[in-house]
Amino acid sequence: MQRFDGRVALVTGGSRGIGLGIASRLAAEGARVCITGRSEDSLAAAAREFSPEAVLTVAGKSQDPAHRAAVLDAIAERFGRLDVLVNNAGSNPVFGPVAELDPVAAAKILEINLLGTLAWSQQVVADARLGFAEHGAIVNISSVSSSVPSPGIGMYGISKAAIDHLTRTLAVELGPNVRVNAVAPAVVKTDFAKKLYEGREEQVSAAYPLKRLGEPADIAGPVAFLASDDAAWVTGQVLDVDGGLLVAGGTA
Repeated sequence: MQRFDGRVALVTGGSRGIGLGIASRLAAEGARVCITGRSEDSLAAAAREFSPEAVLTVAGKSQDPAHRAAVLDAIAERFGRLDVLVNNAGSNPVFGPVAELDPVAAAKILEINLLGTLAWSQQVVADARLGFAEHGAIVNISSVSSSVPSPGIGMYGISKAAIDHLTRTLAVELGPNVRVNAVAPAVVKTDFAKKLYEGREEQVSAAYPLKRLGEPADIAGPVAFLASDDAAWVTGQVLDVDGGLLVAGGTA
């Protein structure tokens, strides 16, 4: 399928893991993609997986307004439009009980995960050069930890619960021209999630009805669906992509 021929997508935090999987899937279906990340080296390595004319990389911190402006400037100059925004950039720098969490760390998680998602969404909609406000699709990356308490990553889950509500709110505010949805993964085998399964993958997988952890490709497909015209009458939804974990009563 070439559902994204002639379209341009921005995937934040797209240099590896879930973000890279999403960017690769969108490109495979015809999109030109801009991927962002903190590391120039990681972005350069990721870019080698794409045809040179179809990829743009911009390094910087997702929570930095100057970085966001530079990304949109680069997209406008190179591609002249933007059709899809995937808010994937996120952070969870601490592991432990919320009751013992340093308020500074809590604020950082909210700054990157929640406020960064809001800021990217605001800026792409407001940028008249890109035409996004006329036809765009936003897909936010949430987490099953937004639905159930998940020991050790509680503040991360709280930030993702806020993203779920932000998704529904923006869907109402930005319709009818812009659709806004979210995908909520369970544990996906990436460097970001290693602490949740490393050294005990078989034990963790046993809680899933499908008896395995996710791969980036498992998330990329649902994101591509929600970003495409196949989901033209879908907005304000949070899709759990979790191998059945939640229906089985599990947590992240």
